[in-house]
Amino acid sequence: MITHRRTALALMLPATIMVLVFLAVPLLLLLRYSLNRFVPGQFMVEAFTLDNYAKCLTDPYYFAVLKTTLLMAIGVTVTCLVTGFPPALYLTRATPRFKAILILAVILPLFVGNAVRAAGWMVAFGQKGVFNYLLELIFPLSSPLTIMYTPGAVFVGIIAVNLPFVVLTLQSVLEGIDRSSEEAALSLGATPFEAWRLVTLPLAIPGVLAAAVLCFILTMNAYATPVLLGGPRFQMMAPVVANEVLNQNNWPLGASLSFMLMLVTLLLTAIANLVVVRRYSHKGCRESGKH
Repeated sequence: MITHRRTALALMLPATIMVLVFLAVPLLLLLRYSLNRFVPGQFMVEAFTLDNYAKCLTDPYYFAVLKTTLLMAIGVTVTCLVTGFPPALYLTRATPRFKAILILAVILPLFVGNAVRAAGWMVAFGQKGVFNYLLELIFPLSSPLTIMYTPGAVFVGIIAVNLPFVVLTLQSVLEGIDRSSEEAALSLGATPFEAWRLVTLPLAIPGVLAAAVLCFILTMNAYATPVLLGGPRFQMMAPVVANEVLNQNNWPLGASLSFMLMLVTLLLTAIANLVVVRRYSHKGCRESGKH
């Protein structure tokens, strides 16, 4: 037993050291910076104050940016789950050779950086881009639609970035579900939709939750897509943090905004996880009681 514990500790030690050096230490430094004061011309003054956090919570501008980021993250997460579940389910039921081709098609966009993909969407969403050209062919318009630098452009761009991650996460969980349960439901008279709703979806809840958390976190911290597709008028938290640190040299406020972003993301993720776990644990208890 002691030998096994020593082996486990030895295996965990390199990863633990990497996390402490490259994650914990920078976060602790950032936390210390968030408690300092910003004085124009002096960069940062040593202090121990919560004024920066108070400003994050009370300033209408930062509150509006946080609200926009939350709404965007929720909308993107729901859309990616709804649109990503069917292809993930289809992947699990495809033949091995065809499945390899489909997975490659899903993974291929991940080889292109977010900035490059956003630049492609900029070309497509432009006044003379592909979308306006197709709309002109179908519905002749007096003037091209303004798609660039709108929340809709950012919404589509972030979905394009996050959707492959959602599909792959759902597909990995659906692979482990025994199809005999769904086939039994179909043989008892359930429709395909009822079999999916009553059998497949409840069994896939861990994958749905993992995909939702991943998509939500990626959207909350999105930077390149909001900057390139949203323009200067549409603001999300990550670009605002970068602007405070890089352009305004206000490291204390930028650090406090970073921690507010992390805190809100972790808090909402934990609440969603708790709600889902409690709901399905109670549901499982009720079903076991019936039997």
